Amino acid sequence: MKLNGKIAIVTGATSGIGLEVAKHLCQQGATVILNGRNEEKGTQILKDLTDQGFSADYYNFDVTKEDQVSENINAIGEKYGKIDVLVNNAGGLGGRARFEEMTTEFYRSVLALNLDSVFFASRAAIPYLKKGTHPTIINFTSNAAWNAGGPGAGMYGTSKAGVNTITRALAKDLAEYGIRVNAVSPGTIDTPFHKQIKSTKPEVFASWKNNIMLGRLGQPKDVASVVAFLASEDAAFITAETIQIGGGQALGI
Repeated sequence: MKLNGKIAIVTGATSGIGLEVAKHLCQQGATVILNGRNEEKGTQILKDLTDQGFSADYYNFDVTKEDQVSENINAIGEKYGKIDVLVNNAGGLGGRARFEEMTTEFYRSVLALNLDSVFFASRAAIPYLKKGTHPTIINFTSNAAWNAGGPGAGMYGTSKAGVNTITRALAKDLAEYGIRVNAVSPGTIDTPFHKQIKSTKPEVFASWKNNIMLGRLGQPKDVASVVAFLASEDAAFITAETIQIGGGQALGI
């Protein structure tokens, strides 16, 4: 399942699952271009990876800004001559708001973070993916795309439902070029995403594993290994799929 010679972009790669995905793809032999918005942190992560002998690069841009995404992905494509893997990991809850009190600004910001970002990055990468070897796009969705999320997370769920559909739409649109498009749907993964509840209500956080069939919370490496598989030629006949990575959480127990 080696990814030697692959050029892989990972958005939102300076923490949590995105960082683990970037590290894992490096370990599999890919040249990984990390994206983030904290240049100091990104530069330090890049140094850590290159000091270990990995091939990596870092580009600082906001995935919700169309011009920044286009400019930077074009620069990456021109520098390396191709893109083999695009991992649209960047995203997040964006806060909580009930619809009655929800501002238009909040509504648009959550859509931008989770859905616009996938569109902007994928569109910019397509010309370079066409030059890639067994090229692929891997998007990140969520159980909230099916169950609409918890209280106040309705726009997060709505935006992730959009990711489900754009994944299939991209797969249809790009199949003729041999570009595969899939998504992963992590369950409850122990990352900084849950930092607030973990610190304020640790007993609630710990109890979440009771709703997971395998009896534990996920770890970032559980997701990273699946992403690496989808990025590899071992997954050459898989497209338009969404893989649940939640220990059976989606079924409930």
